[in-house]
Amino acid sequence: MSAPGASGTRGARPPARVDRSRLLAWEVLRAVDERGAYANLVLPRLLADSGLTSRDRAFTTELAYGALRAQGTLDGVLDTATSRPVHDIDPPVRDALRLGAYQLLRTRVPARAAVASTVDLVRATSGERPVRFANAVLRRVAARISETGGDLAVLLGAPRFTADPIGHLAVVTTHPRWIVEAVAEAMGDDLDQTRAALAADDERPAVHLVARPGRVERDDLLAEAARAGLTARPGRYSPYAARLEGGDPARLPSVVEGAAAVQDEGSQLVALALAATPTVGPDLGLTVDLCAGPGGKAALLAGLLTGPGPGGGRLIALEPRMARAALVARSLAGERAAWVVRGDGRAAPLAPGSADRVLVDAPCTGLGALRRRPESRWRRTPGDLAALTPLQSALLVAALDLVRPGGVVAYATCSPHPAETTEVVRQVAGQRPDVSLLDARRALPDVDEAGPGPFVQLWPHRHGTDAMFLALLRRAGA
Repeated sequence: MSAPGASGTRGARPPARVDRSRLLAWEVLRAVDERGAYANLVLPRLLADSGLTSRDRAFTTELAYGALRAQGTLDGVLDTATSRPVHDIDPPVRDALRLGAYQLLRTRVPARAAVASTVDLVRATSGERPVRFANAVLRRVAARISETGGDLAVLLGAPRFTADPIGHLAVVTTHPRWIVEAVAEAMGDDLDQTRAALAADDERPAVHLVARPGRVERDDLLAEAARAGLTARPGRYSPYAARLEGGDPARLPSVVEGAAAVQDEGSQLVALALAATPTVGPDLGLTVDLCAGPGGKAALLAGLLTGPGPGGGRLIALEPRMARAALVARSLAGERAAWVVRGDGRAAPLAPGSADRVLVDAPCTGLGALRRRPESRWRRTPGDLAALTPLQSALLVAALDLVRPGGVVAYATCSPHPAETTEVVRQVAGQRPDVSLLDARRALPDVDEAGPGPFVQLWPHRHGTDAMFLALLRRAGA
């Protein structure tokens, strides 16, 4: 069944009564569903050309991101109101129903308006044939929500918390069970903290900026934001971080010129920790980022560790993929002692023992950034770990070979999953008598609740950052 207004047919003009915000949110869901697109890349482009007011843009964002985050729950609710399995519904209709169910379940839109506007959306995008079906399903959903007060545990028949706490949390926080299990393990089975961490995945993240050292001062960046009418405040931990309360960072001249950039404060802390950890013995003047794309950490390291004169160092950023290497090059533009090399970090074209510091920002599941990538919690599966953990281990081994005796390696992932954090580090370090684990908390003394050590685990609900993991390792001296 064709879907006028879907990607590839955006020129189709829907009836005037179709709400533009809902149509754009539907287009985001279709792009994710149909092409495997990333919502955080699709939505800004659609909004930029939409002509919507700031209020309507916010509503579009809430609908698109909210429906993607809650997809599993929405499908479960829809399953209680339709005679056919949700996965058998025509995809364009299914995405419209998800938006309607989200409005009924999670917004203040009156039930009648949510049903009527979704029916209009179905008519505009899929024709007249599925309209009666969509209307009947959403009316049943509205009735079920009214009867239960929107209690997900009741709506979806969640197990009791006392009998199956992981299953209960999976339902009421809208996460796959395997993710709940991983977060609970990372939290030391503290279920209250687990619930708080999962709930934070549904909160809209603030935009964090980095004032790149030697290019702009953070106070000047905050002043730029004030002049642009944006509300910004200093970051909680990084001396280079600013947190925007809202608005478009592209309105700031320093961002446009590359002196500042959008970068989560947790990512900044990883680079700061590596730069702050002392090496043992004379330095060779080389820092290497083995997995540099898209380049934010490499740019911050370049600002911290390179420069003119005898005390200045050099930075080499490796990235195997051409498109991401181009992003790294853009981030490093203007840095005279930093270079991008296309190459696999597992076989870096550098001599063993030639680097003072090496960063391994390893490819991972990205479970620490679910606030920013709402579709990822349903796109990722436990099977992804089987492919990622050998790669993570191999990159860490390569980094330890590349660093000189007395040098330091930082291993980081944007994930709290123990299989790709503590287990990788302990397994590799346990096989290397020439390697010792450092207490990463000492490199970030201002970060509270960083974990029991020797690792640092950041959390959105504790630190307002992505859930970044950091380990620091030192190669033993000769």
